[in-house]
Amino acid sequence: VQLQASGGGLVQAGGSLRLSCAASGGTFSSTAMGWFRQAPGKERDFVAAITWNGVNTYYAGSVKGRFTISRDNAKNTVYLQMNSLKPEDTAVYYCAAVESYRTVVRDYEYKYWGQGTQVTVSS
Repeated sequence: VQLQASGGGLVQAGGSLRLSCAASGGTFSSTAMGWFRQAPGKERDFVAAITWNGVNTYYAGSVKGRFTISRDNAKNTVYLQMNSLKPEDTAVYYCAAVESYRTVVRDYEYKYWGQGTQVTVSS
């Protein structure tokens, strides 16, 4: 499975961005998907996850209520809608995939990773 993340950019605090992650080369409809982020000098953190059918989602406490993960299996794409962005959301955002029917939140459980897209939130 190959993953291509896009949609990052520079936005002011309080603004919104939507990240996309397009998958190819596998059976997207049977994969669990997740978003992670890594700020400079920090470890990679979990952001959000979604099950293969989009029914179940899970969020990190720091983004719950502001971010929404969704997927379109017909387009082999997962999205991360980010609202009310804060400077502390600044990071490189990565999408990840693994063949699973569970909600997967641990990075070591993911098998495939995208290249990352930079999100910068100015104050």
